Amino acid sequence: MSELDPTSGAIDASAWHRLGEYLVEQGVTAMASVQPSLLTGGQSNPTYRLQVGQEQLVLRKKPAGDLLPSAHAVDREYRVMKALAGSAVPVPEMMVFCDDSAVIGTPFYIMRFLEGRIFFDQTIPGATPAERTAIYQDTNRVIAALHSVDPAAVGLADYGRAGNYFARQINRWSRQYLENHTERLESLEKLIDWLPSRVPPGDEVSIVHGDFRLDNVMLHPSAPQAIAVLDWELSTLGHPLADFSYHCMGWHIPPSLWRGIGGLDLPALGIPSEADYVAQYVLATGLSQAEVHWDFYLAYNFFRISSILYGIGQRARQGTATASDALETAAKAGPLADLGWHYAKRYQQKHMS
Repeated sequence: MSELDPTSGAIDASAWHRLGEYLVEQGVTAMASVQPSLLTGGQSNPTYRLQVGQEQLVLRKKPAGDLLPSAHAVDREYRVMKALAGSAVPVPEMMVFCDDSAVIGTPFYIMRFLEGRIFFDQTIPGATPAERTAIYQDTNRVIAALHSVDPAAVGLADYGRAGNYFARQINRWSRQYLENHTERLESLEKLIDWLPSRVPPGDEVSIVHGDFRLDNVMLHPSAPQAIAVLDWELSTLGHPLADFSYHCMGWHIPPSLWRGIGGLDLPALGIPSEADYVAQYVLATGLSQAEVHWDFYLAYNFFRISSILYGIGQRARQGTATASDALETAAKAGPLADLGWHYAKRYQQKHMS
């Protein structure tokens, strides 16, 4: 983490001064002197660690410039985490949301800083097998707890469209591919044709994170326990099994393709098998159709992620992608669609009448 130079960063010194005064006015801090450190930037919502006297806070803001209307929704991130405070889903403490762009240039929110661990490698390097088992069990507990929250009970009944989630998502991502494709992905096109008529029965609705991965879960500094779920910008109301099966794609993705654990010696690592992981979730939520229709849910999520990555590739080829590795990331779209078609065929074989 490097200190931001207020004279050359995206937020200038006068804006940091205004922010300090704003935090005092809102009763968040007792002093206005703010020392920022940039935590994340790029295509995500820029995030800063703030040292205010002895207190440490986090600021998360919209990026500057022209954005899609629904993108970088820091207001939704703040709202969902504020609503989940006190639930079994660990979230940072939300302090204040500000939609006045006059303060630092874009809307932002402030939350309490948490000291913890983030692992991008799902094998959790340096942990013992017993620690890995406990971490995976607790991560499972957290996503099951999220899907067990009644949206209306926490003020989120209007947080998204309720019902028909799979059909709407399949239509959305199919349309994006069909309207913009210049290179054909055979497996993706097969999934576009196959998925709409195979949506399993059941139209459960829950709060879904949208990007629930191990690296979006902060762990306790030393204990094998989740202390916060982060990065809620894709959260909405949706089908819990779409969210959970997305979380489980790593069991099928080899490390050579992306950050997955497919093909590794899971017992030696202390990582539960996918079947055991799904069984733990079903026991906690009662969503037994997970096991019956699991291959459909996997096929759907590989279709979705392949479509998203294909779109990134299109923008890169047009010169509008901002990430330097956009083409490299987009190249994974084909192999991931192939995985999706594999599970579609397996589902069909199991459910042939």
